[in-house]
Amino acid sequence: MTIQEYLSKINTLYKTGNAREHSYRGDLQNLIMAILPDVLVTNEPARVDCGAPDYVLTRKDVPIGYIEAKDIGVDLKDKKLKEQFDRYKSGLSNLVFTDYMDFHFYKDGEFVTKIAIARVENELIIPQSENFEQLF
Repeated sequence: MTIQEYLSKINTLYKTGNAREHSYRGDLQNLIMAILPDVLVTNEPARVDCGAPDYVLTRKDVPIGYIEAKDIGVDLKDKKLKEQFDRYKSGLSNLVFTDYMDFHFYKDGEFVTKIAIARVENELIIPQSENFEQLF
């Protein structure tokens, strides 16, 4: 799956007005496994000490990262998310927070970078193809 195919799939769901946070999970899982073919991506993994992140990424049964996904359009800097995000940042060494289009990367609790591969405009998901390569 390419990033363009991923965005097309989530856009189809998003346009219905019926999709919510969990609706896009399979598509993100497929995208990550296409980008990282040697990594197993598990949606809804077992809880860890700091909570239950939405995905765990493992290589040879060893966790190498976690992803917490929020619904499209959710402000990832919203104060309502602070407690959960702080708990995850302090408990997980490699972590990504995403709204399926904007990806915020953390290493050992410290912000590393963010990459936006799309934005919502006029109720449509608009690709930001200039950032696709950076996501890899």
